[in-house]
Formats: sequence, structure tokens, C-alpha cells
Amino acid sequence: MRAAAGMIDVATAATMAQHPGARIAIAGVSGAGKTTLAQAMSRMLDLPHTELDSLHWGPDWTPRPQFVDDVTALVRQPAWITEWQYRAVRPAILDRATLLVWIDSPFPLTFARVVWRTVRRTMRSEELWNGNREPGIRHAIVHPEGIIRWAFATRKKYRGLISAAMSERPDLPVVRLRTRAHVTQLLALLDQPDRLHNSGERDRDEPRHA
Repeated sequence: MRAAAGMIDVATAATMAQHPGARIAIAGVSGAGKTTLAQAMSRMLDLPHTELDSLHWGPDWTPRPQFVDDVTALVRQPAWITEWQYRAVRPAILDRATLLVWIDSPFPLTFARVVWRTVRRTMRSEELWNGNREPGIRHAIVHPEGIIRWAFATRKKYRGLISAAMSERPDLPVVRLRTRAHVTQLLALLDQPDRLHNSGERDRDEPRHA
């Protein structure tokens, strides 16, 4: 699985994601759609998905002391899909991943998603992980770790992280999904694997060295 290293196209990524023993990490800023994509790929590929937020956050938004140990155990499994986030565990995930999916959507789109998601969760008092709920719109904007403020402050973070990851793991295939069309294409190829063979291996809209 590690023969096609560096930046790869969407069709190649779809092929690699279907290999037995795939371990897929999904990267992106807040609002990129990491968990949504991970859940969809999990269903299509029959890969176990673990949402890292559910491991990180304990009751009352308190980080769980077992978080690092839980993620270490997770990535030792033979196959999985999860989000590539949280500084303390990114190295462990990166070390075991066989494919890195980078959702690099335009910031106006991801920021709008974060704002709308926060409003929706607050208005509906949605339960998130381990009984937690959004602290409120004011907290999201004003608090240093409020999700809306955080989304703005970290909007460019992953470009440096991906570059560093590719330097550390030059053998790791990375696919960059810049638009909704790229995400849709990946899911369509996973949903209809025969298209990979009937339409050719290369995605003309995403050059190998983007």
C-alpha cells in the first residue's frame, strides 16, 4: 500500500482505501467535514471509525486522562479510520496510517459550517460527547478556546502540518480534497468500485503533484 507515496489523485486514493488493512487518517480544519467523511467511508469500506473527540472529552469538557493510551491502542488495530487531530496523538496516528486524506476546503465554507453547527447545537441543546453540550454562542466567539474563535485562528494550520507530515513520512500517500466535487468523487468511486477500472485510474481534475 505504500508504493504510491506523496500527493496522489482521487482515483488512486479510492483504490488504496479499499485495500485490506487500510488505516486512514482524515485531516482538515474545524468545519472541513472530517467526521462526516470518515463516517461515510467507514460504512462503504466496512472500516471501524472512532471519533477522536469522543475519546478526548470527558464530562464537563474535561480532557480524559486515558486519551493518549486509548488512541495508542486504537492505532495498533489492523484497520481503522479516524480524524488526524490533537497534537498529543497526531504522531501516533501518522506513524500507523496507510493513507492521509486532507480536506482542504475554502475557509469561507468551513467557517460558515462551524458557525451554523454551533448555532444549531446551541439552539437544540444537542448532546455531544459524554454528556457535553455547546457552552453557547458567546463562549464560542469570546473564549480563547471557543470553537468559532478557534476556527478563525487555526484556519491555515493544516498546510504546515501536512508539509511536516510528508517530510516525516515520505512513503505515506496523501490525497488533497480541495472542493466538494473532490469529496463527492471519492465517495462515488468507493460506492461504485467498478468505475475505477472503467474510467481509468487518474483523476484529471487533481494532478498527482498538486
